[in-house]
Amino acid sequence: MAYYLFKLFVSAVLIVAISEIARRSSFIGALLASVPLVSVMAMIWLYVDTGDAARVGALASSILWLVIPSLALFVALPLLLRQGVNFYLSMGLSIALTIGCYGVMIAILNRAGIEL
Repeated sequence: MAYYLFKLFVSAVLIVAISEIARRSSFIGALLASVPLVSVMAMIWLYVDTGDAARVGALASSILWLVIPSLALFVALPLLLRQGVNFYLSMGLSIALTIGCYGVMIAILNRAGIEL
């Protein structure tokens, strides 16, 4: 249980730290947020928990394929905000678009015989 709480604490601290840094400098906040910290932490936690490098490799491969549709959020959100759309509506629409893109990507990968 202590290990689980440690993982939770480290993950939460990183998210809060990035959001606080972004308040002071959007560039530095963006730089830190763009580094795949969550993915790296997930791979480290998975390896520590299982000792299975093959599972970590499979996770990294799946992440690679799923980064592509996640980019839709970062295209749609600033476009909607520049058009004057309310922040929460822009975020909701961007998330919905991203979910749709995930569905399309998963269907394409399944059709191509790539298993996530």
